[in-house]
Amino acid sequence: MTTSETPQVAAVETEQEETLAPLDLRSLFVAGVHFGHPSKRWNPKMAEYIFGKRSRAHIIDLSKTVTSLKAAKEFIEKIVGQGGECLMVGTKAQAQSPIKEQAEKAGAMYINQRWLGGMMTNFQTIQRRIERLVFLEDAFAKDTVVAQTKRESLMLAAEVVRLNKFFGGIKEMEKLPQVLFIVDIEKEKIAIAEAKRLGIPVVAIVDTNCDPTEVDYAIPGNDDSVRSITLITQHIAEAISSGKAAAKAAREERLAAEAELEAQEAAARAAAQAKAAERAAKAAEEKKAADAKKAAEAKAAEAAKPAEEAAAPEAKEEKPAEAKADAKKPAAKAKAEEKPAAKAEEKTEEKKPAAKAKAAPKKAAAKTEAKNEDAPAAEKPAAEKPAAEKPAAEKTEGKKTDSK
Repeated sequence: MTTSETPQVAAVETEQEETLAPLDLRSLFVAGVHFGHPSKRWNPKMAEYIFGKRSRAHIIDLSKTVTSLKAAKEFIEKIVGQGGECLMVGTKAQAQSPIKEQAEKAGAMYINQRWLGGMMTNFQTIQRRIERLVFLEDAFAKDTVVAQTKRESLMLAAEVVRLNKFFGGIKEMEKLPQVLFIVDIEKEKIAIAEAKRLGIPVVAIVDTNCDPTEVDYAIPGNDDSVRSITLITQHIAEAISSGKAAAKAAREERLAAEAELEAQEAAARAAAQAKAAERAAKAAEEKKAADAKKAAEAKAAEAAKPAEEAAAPEAKEEKPAEAKADAKKPAAKAKAEEKPAAKAEEKTEEKKPAAKAKAAPKKAAAKTEAKNEDAPAAEKPAAEKPAAEKPAAEKTEGKKTDSK
């Protein structure tokens, strides 16, 4: 850095120090934050924030102002850092200019004109009016205003001015704010009531004539002095800027983390794809080897077929001989079975003539005995009848055996 550049940097630093006074008792005292309302107009609930009384007017305790302002800044910074929005409200004449300037510097939303009833509780209707304002501004910017006469175009221009007056600070508000900063809660009672109804926390500058219990974060101070309002509003705007920077850093960090995660996922996918490709290549090689093995086995089988065909005729010649031997075996078995049967029949036939021969002498002897005996005539025929019957029975038995 050259010597010529050093004074410029020092000038910038001094300018920044002038724009934002440090948060201490001296700066607050110089800005007149300690001046309160006349003692006859005080609110007893503000007693804890009052230091004393001078010239029939209350003096605010600046040490408590510093503590309360630091707590309010931390709260707003936290809310905005989490992605919330802070709406700055100040419609009294002394607050209109500081609210607009500091809100535009911090990039916050603001309302410095009349608070319209239902600004938050009837946000859908308000949003339609905001859309109308954006449409008309866009039409005038692109020179596409639909107006048949000059008077109609002038009326549309006047409508744009009027809408900008009330909604110029909330044109980009797409949802309800998460926190409100209000100057003079006695004048902005409607805004306080709507915030309470919707459960929105409120940070406000409270003078000695206000009720600090109506807001969540009360900053005791003079709400009638332009310098006092400007100083406190600057610190609130600084908290909003810090919160937006933190939110932006968190968003970038989140995006970086998401990008890193996506890179890791891409690397994991690439590794998985590489492994899948390796497995596919390995499977292809194994399949190729299996196909080659099958082809070799098929070739070996084809080569073995001629040898099998050559050995087939010898096997066929052996098979007829075996078949003949097998055919002979049943015939021999049948013959062997027939022989015992024939022998048995011959034996029976041989036995029957022998029995006949034996029976014949017996019959003859019986006849001679009958003749020789002197039996009555009635008995002889009876004795002869069985003899006569026996040859007949023998004859029938002989016929049966012959027929067999």
